[in-house]
Amino acid sequence: MSAGPTPSLKPTAGGAPIGLLAGSGRFPIVFAEAARRHGLKVACIAIKHEAPDELRGICDSFRRIGVAKLGGMIRAFRDAGVSRAVMAGKVHKSVIFTPWRFLHLVPDLRMIRMWYGRGRSDNRDDSILLNVIAEFERDGITFESALDYCPELLVKGGTLTRGAPNPRELEDIRFGWELAKEMGRLDVGQSVAVKEKAALAVEAIEGTDRCIARAGELCRAGGWTLVKVAKPQQDMRFDVPTVGVDTIENLRRAGARVLAIEAGRTILLDQDQVIRRADAHGISIVAVE
Repeated sequence: MSAGPTPSLKPTAGGAPIGLLAGSGRFPIVFAEAARRHGLKVACIAIKHEAPDELRGICDSFRRIGVAKLGGMIRAFRDAGVSRAVMAGKVHKSVIFTPWRFLHLVPDLRMIRMWYGRGRSDNRDDSILLNVIAEFERDGITFESALDYCPELLVKGGTLTRGAPNPRELEDIRFGWELAKEMGRLDVGQSVAVKEKAALAVEAIEGTDRCIARAGELCRAGGWTLVKVAKPQQDMRFDVPTVGVDTIENLRRAGARVLAIEAGRTILLDQDQVIRRADAHGISIVAVE
């Protein structure tokens, strides 16, 4: 199944590069490749221990910087002439709970000022990332959604695989959808694993892959459903739910039978390959409107 033609990407003023703040996974690579195909220069800041090294050969400039070096990131973008940037890829928030985190992360002065200047703000994803974006904006760097440049990555509605959910699985999708939306509203996570209208696992700081693994451990019989949705208040500049080949392989290992995602608000990477793998493993994928 083809995702359709790629629309033209938005040009940058004077041929300036688009900034890419890259985390882990395939999404930063797919974005950088799409930008280059359409003649855009890409200045990449790769988060240390997160972003794939493959970006080095795709982007016009590439610097690997620690996640707590906020001032270093801003200076790197300014040195590259970046005024518009995107975020793509996962940054694992659990790093902030490592022992001796200050010595481990060695935050720079800009990060320290931002972090402790937030007052009584919580550490949910939206809270942290909106504060980070505000720091970049103070230096004239505006973050946009990567999907403004490659909207074809958003999945269209319908059953994507040859197999479709059965009536029992459709009931689990409806049940899981309400739970997942509520978890999203609370900015806890995006995914819920369900079987027979019981919640097996709810995603939190560990991420979707480990949520899937835990559901498989708790439901040895298999045949369960994963529902993955956008938050009701989803900011499309960051943390957009994303599914790829690795997601399907993790679902197979954990014994899942159905993946339900939100149409128009979920990134589906390498769509043709994802669907082939799902069909081969007997996993149904449905994008719910």
